[in-house]
Amino acid sequence: MTRQPTYREGLTEEAIRAPGFSTPWDAPMVPPYPFTFRNATILTVYWRTDPAAIARLLPPPLEPTGDVACAHIYRMADTDWLGPYGEMNVMVGARLGARAGGYSPYLALSSDIGVAHGREMHGQPKKLAEPVIEYRGDLVVGRVTRNGIDVLTATTPYKQRAVGAEAIKPHFDFATNLNLKALDQIDGRPLVRQLTSRRLSDVTVHEAWEGPATVELRPNAQLPVHRLPVLEELEAILWRADFTLVPGEIVHDYMEAAP
Repeated sequence: MTRQPTYREGLTEEAIRAPGFSTPWDAPMVPPYPFTFRNATILTVYWRTDPAAIARLLPPPLEPTGDVACAHIYRMADTDWLGPYGEMNVMVGARLGARAGGYSPYLALSSDIGVAHGREMHGQPKKLAEPVIEYRGDLVVGRVTRNGIDVLTATTPYKQRAVGAEAIKPHFDFATNLNLKALDQIDGRPLVRQLTSRRLSDVTVHEAWEGPATVELRPNAQLPVHRLPVLEELEAILWRADFTLVPGEIVHDYMEAAP
């Protein structure tokens, strides 16, 4: 990667063309790969939902792999560039050919840098919100608030049954994240229409605890997680981990596939 010039050196065309370039160039918004998340606490809750609801949210040619949705609520304690913040990633199982993972119809977080990076790089549909994990005595509570509405509230008992890292993904392998990336030219013409895929690297799970889950969804037109209705509450996993975000890949290009 070309070294980015300092403010005193001035901006060059070579630096603009280089991978990892971001604006404003003398105080970049979007971090370059890789960057690491340390000591993140995650509450993952699973629920059975309406297969028709999953199908409506999946962009073709992705296909659903089941009827289970999950939400990860993150307390990011120490992240390169971003610092501490909260995040929520709602996922459903999906497949493109032999590639299976979790597709993200909704993401929300409290970091403006995270919103910009997720949308510009991965095509993740991130919006600003306030995801938090709280410990209320013997109860773990995950809440996601946007526009003053708790759009998702999840609970599980506090650390009652320790499990191994393999128990974190009982329904689909969410470590492979699939996203729909859509960017337009300044004149309105489509620029990017892609399905992207990324997988976290250097994952170390420090601890994991399984328990029953409760999941409550409240309607919000700007973060409509309620469109994946809760038909049956399944399990919850409270876990703590380190991981690194690395470059992903383009797995389907709609512009190239167009007739």
